[in-house]
Amino acid sequence: MAVRRSTESIVDELPPLLVDALDGYRRYLRSERNLSPATVAGYTADVASLLDHLTRLQPSDRRMSVGIADLDLATLRSWLAKLRSTGAARTSLARRAAAARSFTGWAVRTGAVRVDAGARLASPRANRSLPPILAEGQARAMLAGTPTPVRGAIELRDQAVLEMLYATMIRVSELTGIDLGDVDRRRRVIRVLGKGSKERTVPFGLPADRAIGDWLDRGRPMLAGDLSKQAVFLGLRGGRMDPRAVRTLVHARTSAIPGAPDIGPHGIRHTGATHLLDGGADLRAVQEMLGHASLATTQIYTHISSERLAAVYRQAHPRA
Repeated sequence: MAVRRSTESIVDELPPLLVDALDGYRRYLRSERNLSPATVAGYTADVASLLDHLTRLQPSDRRMSVGIADLDLATLRSWLAKLRSTGAARTSLARRAAAARSFTGWAVRTGAVRVDAGARLASPRANRSLPPILAEGQARAMLAGTPTPVRGAIELRDQAVLEMLYATMIRVSELTGIDLGDVDRRRRVIRVLGKGSKERTVPFGLPADRAIGDWLDRGRPMLAGDLSKQAVFLGLRGGRMDPRAVRTLVHARTSAIPGAPDIGPHGIRHTGATHLLDGGADLRAVQEMLGHASLATTQIYTHISSERLAAVYRQAHPRA
């Protein structure tokens, strides 16, 4: 079985010209694209793998002088073919093809090469599996929780977290990043900072408003301290709540519901989006709320039942 090499070990063996190119591309992703550290690391690892493949295709006597001008479409295709032969999933191949096109496009824009070798590189079509979601009754059960006469700070926080996740469909990192000034209860909207540092405003309903109000008025003051600053959701020690704590909460609450799938915060995001669409919401409006740059990404969230499709057909088609 082949041992998977780390990005660092690959970079250590690259020719100097390719190391410089990879460093420049990494800086571009960080400073100009403003991508998250995880996304930068992923793109860098994919491009490092490509450049390693390019180097190994060269005769041994000129490997140390190879540069990105040697990268052509045939090399890109053979790289993907090699990955496919080692069992890479179609989604992984599609992501790596996107990283390669991003890299070659950057190389052209910076003048490093004249021809964009990746412009004609096709992406393998990914198999889009639909993640599990909660049925509406299961979502209500999750939000009902366990009624107690007097709720403590943690219970109030957890209820607010779940209500806001379902109501706004924001990502767990966006939820834990909310500050007090981002919550507008008068208009019932929150301001979140999404991927690529893109800001958007998302509405929420009355149940979420009541839950966040109870938390802010009665629960948060019990945990707040020097570490709290402006964070809305706090951990036991008063600092900003960790996304891992949110995942633990969601798993615990949903696992207690008979027949419910094992989901995390992203499953609640998918559930809320699906319920919105099933209720007749416009796909572009849902795209805006989810913070998707592409409508095609939002379409993954459409669990439209055959019954609903049939009902729409009967209502709208003149020959139904």
